[in-house]
Amino acid sequence: MKTKTYAGIPEAYAKLERAKIVLIPVPYDGTSTWQKGADKGPDAFLEASENMELYDIETDTEVYKEGIYLADAVTENTSPESMVKAVHQATKNYIKKNKFVTIFGGEHSISIGTIRAFNEVYQNLTVLHIDAHADLRKTYEGTACNHACAVYEASQNTNLIQVGIRSMDVKEKSVMDIDKTYFAHEMAIDDTWMDAAIEQMTDNVFITFDLDAFDPSILPSTGTPEPGGLLWYETLDFLKQVFEEKNVVGFDIVELCPNDIDKSSDFLAAKLYYKMLSYKFQSKDIEDDYNNHFKNNNKVNNLSKFNKDNEY
Repeated sequence: MKTKTYAGIPEAYAKLERAKIVLIPVPYDGTSTWQKGADKGPDAFLEASENMELYDIETDTEVYKEGIYLADAVTENTSPESMVKAVHQATKNYIKKNKFVTIFGGEHSISIGTIRAFNEVYQNLTVLHIDAHADLRKTYEGTACNHACAVYEASQNTNLIQVGIRSMDVKEKSVMDIDKTYFAHEMAIDDTWMDAAIEQMTDNVFITFDLDAFDPSILPSTGTPEPGGLLWYETLDFLKQVFEEKNVVGFDIVELCPNDIDKSSDFLAAKLYYKMLSYKFQSKDIEDDYNNHFKNNNKVNNLSKFNKDNEY
């Protein structure tokens, strides 16, 4: 990475021993199947972050003062499997240091490693998967560590909730939990989807955010853009509620595929990352020494997204 500290913040806020937050860049693009360039995503994100105001108006906070440590990038790329293993090890290492761990990709196969690490540390984990694509293939192009398989393992081992889905292979229906899947065409006409999704979450939530969840009108720079996506303020509204009502234990953001002409996508990704941190740390009740509470033991919530007892 070219940047010495995240967003150019002062060194005093960027040291590991002082920071509550860790940011791990993963510039990997080994399995993408259409537009290449997600390996350039972390650098573009960090460059945009350096040009972003660090005061958040909505939360009236400057979250960088909680301390954000920019970790060494995970650059292992000899195979998809070796990359996933390296991401898993790096992520778990920082979780065990009692840090709020965040990861910026890279394409979505990196999330196999991040989710695996969080699921090994937190009991009864909910994975909130925000994406245009289902990513539920067991294997694709000869490997289980493909971007098209990003949350297959999570579907088997965690409480997986999928939001914004609008593209999938018919075979993925056999794996998908329809009651915990919020399709974009349904969300467009049902304003109850946010509350319904949150009700299905366990206390501990990990968010994996594929930037192609956004509509291409506001974020065109991604490897596989799909029409009919999320817009900015509805996304923030949902994320804010999740952070307020649940213990978000970490998150990753993936699939920024920057180009030389349009920098707005890079900046949106930078703002999204900073917003998510601002929501996490805006509470005045957060302890001076961050505690990620990874020993919680919560029962999985199997509520359906359709409450038949609702009266209208």
